[in-house]
Amino acid sequence: MGSVQEFFEGLPSRVTADRIAGMNNTYVFEIDGAGTWTVAIADGTLTVNEGAGDADCTFSAGEETFEKIVAGEQNATTAYMTGKLKIKGDIGAAMKLQKLF
Repeated sequence: MGSVQEFFEGLPSRVTADRIAGMNNTYVFEIDGAGTWTVAIADGTLTVNEGAGDADCTFSAGEETFEKIVAGEQNATTAYMTGKLKIKGDIGAAMKLQKLF
């Protein structure tokens, strides 16, 4: 997959408008060892900015855990239940992200 940085840089080009239609949420990803990114989804458009901003939901995970989740080697729900992935804010908004991974 490459680095976490590359994942976020390439995210807008990998997500099609039909997969995020009707979503209007903002997420912050705090990845220990890699950095922090804000992902905003509005009206079929996804934008990524480095750094934290206002968000409906914040995800916190270690770099290794995050890489395993996006590679499909780690189930996000299992990571959450075992404390490897922390979620703050709107859990409903968090659940919508399953469409992207």
